[in-house]
Order: sequence, then C-alpha cells, then structure tokens
Amino acid sequence: MKRVLLSIMLVLCANIFVCYSKNNGVKESSTKDSIALFPARENGKYGYINKEGKFVIDPQFDLAGRFSEGLASVRIGDEETGKYGYINKAGQFVINPQFDDAWFFSEGLARVSIGGKYGYINKAGQFVIKPQFDYAWSFSEGLAMVSIGGKYGYINKAGQFVINPKFDGATWSFSEGLAGVRIGDWRTGKWGYINKEGKFVINPKFDGAGDFSEGLAMVSIGGKHGYINKTGKIVINPQFDATLSFSEGLAMVMVGDFITGKYGYINKEGKIVYMEK
Repeated sequence: MKRVLLSIMLVLCANIFVCYSKNNGVKESSTKDSIALFPARENGKYGYINKEGKFVIDPQFDLAGRFSEGLASVRIGDEETGKYGYINKAGQFVINPQFDDAWFFSEGLARVSIGGKYGYINKAGQFVIKPQFDYAWSFSEGLAMVSIGGKYGYINKAGQFVINPKFDGATWSFSEGLAGVRIGDWRTGKWGYINKEGKFVINPKFDGAGDFSEGLAMVSIGGKHGYINKTGKIVINPQFDATLSFSEGLAMVMVGDFITGKYGYINKEGKIVYMEK
C-alpha cells in the first residue's frame, strides 16, 4: 500500500504543482459554497486551488486541511507552537487561530484540542463540548468516538456518554449503524462490532477491523485481509495483504509486501477486476 499511496501522491503533486497558474488574491466565485477547493502548497506555504489547478486562496498558511461544511482548518505557525483556526472559501478567518489541533467539521461540530485535551466547537467557534478527552474523533451518525484513561467509548452531541468507555480500541466512527471495537491489547486482542446501544452484534473474533461501507467491512485474520457482511459472515475470504473500503462497488486490495507488492481492485464477489501488471 505504501507504493500505491506514493503513486497517488505523485499524481496529485503533478496535477497541483505543474498544471496550476498562480492567481493573485481571492476570486469572487470562490466565496460560493458550491465551488470545490483543495489544499495545495507553494514555497512552503499552503493555499487552495480549484479543479483547474488555479489558486483561489493564495498560499499563506503553514498547514491546511480540506473544506467540510463550508469551512477548513488552517494553522499559523510551526508544528510545536502554531495555532489552528478556520477559514471560509473567501480565505477569511471565521474562527481565529487559537487551538493546538483542529479537524474538519462533521455534522455541525469540529474536534479541536487545547492543552492536550479534546473537545468540540460549533461553527461560531464556541465550545459545545468542553475539552476533556484524551483523544477524540469526528461525529458520524450522531456519535463520536472518544478516549479517557486508555479506554474508548462514544458520546452524543451533548457530550454525554451513550456507550461508556470500556473498550481497548475502536475504529474511527459509526458507519452504517455499527462500529468496530477491540477487547484486549493491540497485539492479542480481538475485534468485533457493536450497535449504538453498545451491544455486540458481531462477537470479537478478528485480528483487525475496518468501517462498514456498502454493506461490507474489512477484517483481518492471521495477517490476511478479507470482508464480512453485517451478520459477521465472511463473504470474501482473507487473502489480501492490504485492503481499503468498498466504494462504488469496488475495493482496492494489495497482494505482496509494501515494497514489491501489486495492487488492484475486487468486486463484491471477491473477483479481481484489475491487477497491476
């Protein structure tokens, strides 16, 4: 997968840094939420380009995230002392840089950290869930994964635990009504899936687990990756060395090690529809 990601990055870099033509200032059209913008770097600073590769927000930030729900997190300053805030598509700060870390907005809230603790803000920059968690992730399907004291659980948008922190590991978020959680340490523990009541619907028996997408989720057994359905039944036998989630009926898979392995795509029957030569 390392080689796959490197290839993707090279393509993106070529599109971003070769095809664009610099634009001074911010285009009026970029203020429309319908305009897609993408973070790009020039001379060590980040700005945003449109689909034609032209800068519509000049490079001026030290780090930049993707736009989500009309806003994007950006950092002013270096990694150790810099602060994060949020800009709109006109390149204007709507939430001033003040956070030690910041992530994208999801379901109206964004995960941010101050002083080593994570909480959630609204689009006015106000804390609706105060920083109190050791780690946190974005909201999905009304819930967010958080960690306290090395244990993982899920909160609602009022900051209340609806699934107490009792698991030793968790996938990023709920997806299609289920979330993967681990019982035991990262070496020998087993993964299963819970519903939004925190009850296991697929018992812990896998060495690894991913989010559900299009009715299937990646699981690993004995170092190999395959896919299960929502009853926990293996529908594509573990046989791949790396996999990604299904999207539009296909999933990327890798056979072999990270250096010399080949990647391709399978369908939901597990048949290879493309494999790198």
